[in-house]
Amino acid sequence: MRNEIKQSLQIQAATVSQDIDKMLFERLQNAQTWRQLEVTQDIRVNDIDKRLSNFLSGLKTGYHDMYQELLCTDSFGTVVASSNPASIGTKKYQTKSAFLNRNGSGASPIQLEPLQISRSNGTTILPIAATVPSTFDQGQLGEMYLMFNWTQIYHILDQAAQSGHALILLDKDGRIIAASAELRNNGALLKKTPASWSSGGQSGIGTHDGSLLHYKEVMVGYDHSPGFQQFPGFNWTTLVIENSQHAFIPVRQIAIVFILLLVLTSAFAIGFSMLVAGRIARPITALTAFTRHFMRDKKLPEAPHLAEGEVGELTKAFVQTVTELEQSQANLVRASKLAVLGELAAVMAHEIRTPIGILRSSAQMLSREPGLSSEAQELTGFIESETERLNRLVSTLLDSARTRPPKLQPVDLQPVIHHSVDLLASQALKKSIDISLHLETKSTVVMADAEQITQVLLNLILNALQILPDHGQVTITSHETSKKLVIEISDNGPGIPQDALTRVFDPFFTKREGGVGLGLAVVQQIIIAHGGEIHAGNRTTGGAIFTITLPMEENT
Repeated sequence: MRNEIKQSLQIQAATVSQDIDKMLFERLQNAQTWRQLEVTQDIRVNDIDKRLSNFLSGLKTGYHDMYQELLCTDSFGTVVASSNPASIGTKKYQTKSAFLNRNGSGASPIQLEPLQISRSNGTTILPIAATVPSTFDQGQLGEMYLMFNWTQIYHILDQAAQSGHALILLDKDGRIIAASAELRNNGALLKKTPASWSSGGQSGIGTHDGSLLHYKEVMVGYDHSPGFQQFPGFNWTTLVIENSQHAFIPVRQIAIVFILLLVLTSAFAIGFSMLVAGRIARPITALTAFTRHFMRDKKLPEAPHLAEGEVGELTKAFVQTVTELEQSQANLVRASKLAVLGELAAVMAHEIRTPIGILRSSAQMLSREPGLSSEAQELTGFIESETERLNRLVSTLLDSARTRPPKLQPVDLQPVIHHSVDLLASQALKKSIDISLHLETKSTVVMADAEQITQVLLNLILNALQILPDHGQVTITSHETSKKLVIEISDNGPGIPQDALTRVFDPFFTKREGGVGLGLAVVQQIIIAHGGEIHAGNRTTGGAIFTITLPMEENT
């Protein structure tokens, strides 16, 4: 990095040196041109009509701040014309050897006067003297002086110093004749620099002690004036100086910025990775918790929120698998119970129906005996009614165990629903229970067994009538959704206890006194055989609700 900085200093020194040479070359060109103009011949008559003075004033104005003053003297050094009228008549200059350098041999018509540095007003002038030849003889009339404003050199150095460097201009003796603002303010002008700072060839670089400029160590890039075009230059040297302590501040700042960017990038990367990891891990964690709850409680918990992408697909598939597994377990338990029910029904059919039939026949014969007391008549009636009830129980058990496959055919369920309600109207009337119908579907044709669907409806409505108090309400609604017919049978009774919702369709499960617990099991078997679904729940306003879903006939 140090070598790169030094190379940059050397390049800048060469650039500034060329700019200074170009600036002074143009001034010498001005002197060479103006000294030969016809108007300068007015020196002979002491510029009596001020034509030459006006010409010099116009030149100064046209060049703005390039020159402090333009003047002409006669052969005795008396000012006869000037852009500054106050100077006319004074004995201003007597040309001497150039302090800084001479342009060519001693016979050169243009030469430089010593650099004039004013401590009072801070102005510095470089006088450029040019002899004015006479057009009437071979002699000379006098001299033209171009008071070059040395501030123009300062401007070149100050502009180059904006990059953070310090610049100085040395004469051939190594004295500082111009410097950038910081060094000028520190009194560096006219000081001599160590020869080592600018020795070693036309241009170069080095590291030196900077105590002369109040620095500890400096890196210096220098360039000896190469001249401009045919102008050989003044043997001046331009130095670009960099405080070693300050040189690496930008590097340190870049390093700090880089470290901060690295830290911020790392923090962002960590935060982003944690966010991504969280989005990935959160669904997996929820899925793990779902699995643990299922394994612990042996019942299906609430499904986790489905994420997007592959994890979401995995969650969906796993939840579906667990749901189907639980359903399979429930079906297996139900099948086991139905198998036990089948065996029990078979035993009852062979072992119970026969004695029941004998008891019933005997009671009927006994009741026909003449002279039987009223008390005996009542007892034989009890025997007949109870044997009939036992016979119905056996029939129910047999129906549950041996539900026949449905005979599916297109059936309009609206008449079936109305018929079922009509069959139970008398029982509803006894308890003043209102059965209302809200059948919204225009077409309720499904593939069904009308007799079995009637059995389902009678069972569900009868259960409601049995559990409702007087003046209760039963509502039957139907509507279509996604090519399926939905029938809802609800009441405003006490509803189904929360712990019984998952067991209401189990065989032998009942909360009603005197119930066997087979009616809803039969209902579920019939609905499943029709390719439908049945669910039990509670209404938000109170009471139980049973929802039946059946596929509708596609041709309707």
